[in-house]
Amino acid sequence: MGMGETFAGEQLRLARLAHGFTLDQLGQKLGTTRQYLHQLETGAKAAPPDTVELLADTLGVTQRFFFYRSRSPVQLEQCHFRKQATTPVSITSQVLARGTLLDMLVERLDSALKLPPVDFPQIQVETADDIEDAAEMCRRHWNLGLSGPITNMMRVVENAGAVVGYFSGISERVDALSIDRRRPLIIRSDAKPTACRLRFDLAHECGHLVMHRGVHTGCRDTETQAHRFASAFLLPRTAFAREFPRSNHLNWQAIFAIKARWKVSARAIIRRAYDLRLITADKYRTGNIHLNKTGQSKVEQLDDQIAAEQPELLETAFRILEQRGSRALREVADGVGISDPMFEILVGRTLTFSRTDGQGTNVVRLFN
Repeated sequence: MGMGETFAGEQLRLARLAHGFTLDQLGQKLGTTRQYLHQLETGAKAAPPDTVELLADTLGVTQRFFFYRSRSPVQLEQCHFRKQATTPVSITSQVLARGTLLDMLVERLDSALKLPPVDFPQIQVETADDIEDAAEMCRRHWNLGLSGPITNMMRVVENAGAVVGYFSGISERVDALSIDRRRPLIIRSDAKPTACRLRFDLAHECGHLVMHRGVHTGCRDTETQAHRFASAFLLPRTAFAREFPRSNHLNWQAIFAIKARWKVSARAIIRRAYDLRLITADKYRTGNIHLNKTGQSKVEQLDDQIAAEQPELLETAFRILEQRGSRALREVADGVGISDPMFEILVGRTLTFSRTDGQGTNVVRLFN
């Protein structure tokens, strides 16, 4: 990404879409017309200095931002979107724009610090058995074993080099998505999902990054594959089959004991049991009806007792930069033309400096 001499209309479009503004909405904020903004975005007109200043103030970027040439914006085929068919184009565009800006910021962090190396195995799958094998291969690859629960799913994906972020106000139609860039991004749209839901979402996106590089996703087949991967990764077949209770009726006390130990929802547990043919289709259907009837379709028993995992990679990187001096983090943001309001949209925190005693390190370490 380099500086050009001329106003880059695509940068204006990027900042506008990141906020979710239409041309009309931005025009109203600036007291100008959609036609004029369209001309700026398409390069038909150059923006005079006072307009550049106004645009920067309104969109939460620096004036220099509009003179960068973005090297490669995030493309739709690089995004593993849930519920893509029903997601409005405006939401898709907003996610792509924010993903592009976050990717630019992360790339800048990558050059300033030593982030964990990206380490997602690439495994092709066709059958359900292939997916089971892929999940077990990943567990072995990351030294997680096959006999016990994943202690912290967030750390698994962050230690493998992914950046986990949260985009507020996107839509309930987008649960989570991953963006396959040089350093993968996993984005959540829900600020506070239940712990089990978050862990499953992270494992699902992990499945896309492992199985679907270069594959157009969002269809039922790829979503089913990612779901099966998440189940197999969080509940390995041999260990799960050993613990799942066999009886004429579903033993809910035992199922919730498995939930407490493995931190996977009761709904996912009975689905896993059905997939591994430990229960019949009738019993699986009865189990889902029971969860719905007892008001557990969205929030289940124990959800309030299992702590949600928090992303650490970005926050640790920011903290290390802040230890270097009051301007180190701001210089990284300035390098991609992002000022406080846009920074907050992308990472959910301000650029303000909070001094802490540091070790002068350049390496961002996470717990294994």
